[in-house]
Amino acid sequence: MDPHFGFLSLLPPLIAIILAIRTKQVYVSLLFGIWLGWLIIDGFNPIKGSMDTIEALVRVFESPGNTRTIMFCALVGALIIFIQRSGGVEGFIIRVNRLLERYEQKKSGSNKVVVQFLAWLTGLLIFVESSISVLTVGALYRPVFDRLGISREKLAYLADSSSAPSSIIIPFNGWGAFIMTLLVAEGFSDPFATLLKAVGYNFYPFLALILALIVIFFKKDFGPMVAAERRVQEEGKLLNDGAQPMIANELTDVKTAEGVTPRAYNMVLPILVMVLMMPIMLAFTGWSAAIEQMPEATTMRRILYAIGQGSGSTSVLVAVIVSTVFAMILYTFQGIMKGKEMVDLTIKGITGMMPLALLMMFAFAIGAVCKELGTGQYVAEVAKAWLSPSMVPFIVFLVSCFIAFSTGTSWGTFAIMIAIAVPMARSMDANVYLTIAAALGGGVFGDHCSPISDTTILSSMASATDHIDHVRTQLPYALIAGGATALLYLLIGVIGG
Repeated sequence: MDPHFGFLSLLPPLIAIILAIRTKQVYVSLLFGIWLGWLIIDGFNPIKGSMDTIEALVRVFESPGNTRTIMFCALVGALIIFIQRSGGVEGFIIRVNRLLERYEQKKSGSNKVVVQFLAWLTGLLIFVESSISVLTVGALYRPVFDRLGISREKLAYLADSSSAPSSIIIPFNGWGAFIMTLLVAEGFSDPFATLLKAVGYNFYPFLALILALIVIFFKKDFGPMVAAERRVQEEGKLLNDGAQPMIANELTDVKTAEGVTPRAYNMVLPILVMVLMMPIMLAFTGWSAAIEQMPEATTMRRILYAIGQGSGSTSVLVAVIVSTVFAMILYTFQGIMKGKEMVDLTIKGITGMMPLALLMMFAFAIGAVCKELGTGQYVAEVAKAWLSPSMVPFIVFLVSCFIAFSTGTSWGTFAIMIAIAVPMARSMDANVYLTIAAALGGGVFGDHCSPISDTTILSSMASATDHIDHVRTQLPYALIAGGATALLYLLIGVIGG
């Protein structure tokens, strides 16, 4: 790494951010940032810079962790389609509707509290992937919310507020694998343990989840959501006049196979297998390290240590493969699908996840070029002159919020900010775990309320509500949780300083 790139080392991520804000084209912006980084490294030789950019993208796959994470992202699309085609989602909807019939007490209003809590809980429990979470919550609860007179904006808010926060808090998923791969690139030998330590400082997702519960149980709506709820209750209008609802069916045309009886376990069992396989594989991949480092420890202590040392990317990849194979066998025995249809659905599911896989490839590549340029070290050296180390998490959180809100991608924000924030924290002797948490929490906050975020858009689609109405009604809640988080980091900095 050349130590004399100085201010030039800031240009690739900075220009990528500015371009993403101006053009809303995250992929093009990240690619340009990668190219600019190699152009600087190669002394502004456009031909060599362009060739090195291509090689840098190829080298993303030289890392087994990167490749496994991208493969997981692609294969989870196949699992989503299998679950939909098998009637698992439809069967789960039927089960939930039967459960809710027991709470049909419209005069007391307790049924509204119950159904909102169940929507929140469903989003929390389906932490495997944020897209699966919001789609499931929307598909399950939209008919029930409509029947009970709860606004679709409220459904979109609950789906959105329980998806990404749960995915980042419970790292047995692609989010965890992606972040752990970024941490490995920054020299962490125990990425899972590092991520778990950072989770405790990741205030925003916890506050977002808690705030949603307060809104549900204390019935304390505020901001534009008050008008949305009043509109449904007093006028019976599910949508604003002139609203243009985004329909969930536009996301996928996969329906329950003809003649198949919808069964909830066709959705629950594959997801359960996937979730259970993740800690098992973490323990398996980290077992040799546990034996070597803890020869006298009990089996349980070794297992816990092994989970912390395990390979996140290997674990999620094996988990989704085992879950998909299990689903194939389960549906074959029921006569739901045959071999050719399974192959076709697998390809269709992988194709549908290609945009996210491409984003991950660019994210890994821009992280690598920032490391090559020494962006994080340069920022740390400049910041030392005026910034207290204890204030680093606060600044990192604010910057991450801005980037994610402007670009609409939390994962792209993670890639940019982890590569900058970790070296910065190390160089300035700041709390590394707190800084990592601030970068992650800021990414989730910005993504949570950004109108161009894929999760925000999916929440609108799954809830069949107007997208701008969803953004307007959700923003005050996100700002409260985000403001409280920033205040916590500021207080920690002041006290620590």
